[in-house]
Amino acid sequence: MTPGGPAAGGGGPPAAPADDGKNRDLLSEKIDKSQCYARNESTQYPWTNLLIGDTRLGCKSDADEQLILHVEFQEFVKVHSVKFTEFNSGRDPSESPTLIKLYINRCNMGFEDVEDVDPTQVIELTAADLKEGADPIKLQFVKFQRVRSITFFVEENDGGDVSAMGGLKLFGRTVATTNMKDFKAQG
Repeated sequence: MTPGGPAAGGGGPPAAPADDGKNRDLLSEKIDKSQCYARNESTQYPWTNLLIGDTRLGCKSDADEQLILHVEFQEFVKVHSVKFTEFNSGRDPSESPTLIKLYINRCNMGFEDVEDVDPTQVIELTAADLKEGADPIKLQFVKFQRVRSITFFVEENDGGDVSAMGGLKLFGRTVATTNMKDFKAQG
């Protein structure tokens, strides 16, 4: 038996491990799709396709290479990493994003705003980063501890007229909070 195990008394569930940033889950179920939006998205390839898991559908920008994707969560989360996947197995690599700026907890951002606000993090992507089997990109975890929304600004691609992504996955976990509605009035 190990010290502190079931024989040590208590018999309750083991204590949750300390949050070292390694505990992470796919956060797709925590996304509030009704509050998400995209700017400059193609009507044929909307942002919602990014969550389906089929890179042939994906999301494309419309008028030029720039694209804004705003992802809102149902509750506060800690975001550990993000995985961008190439569109349609990389058939047109010039459309793949190469520079993405992330902004946390900023609502209703437009293209004029991304010039005026400092990003929380900037990600430079290579073709290898976008491959299906590539590891997710780790974020500066200390800056992503209490996230209600993330806005992704695709600023540049690899030379194409439009930008395209096949998938987007966010990894992390929820923030333990107390719901005050669960308390009953004393009296």
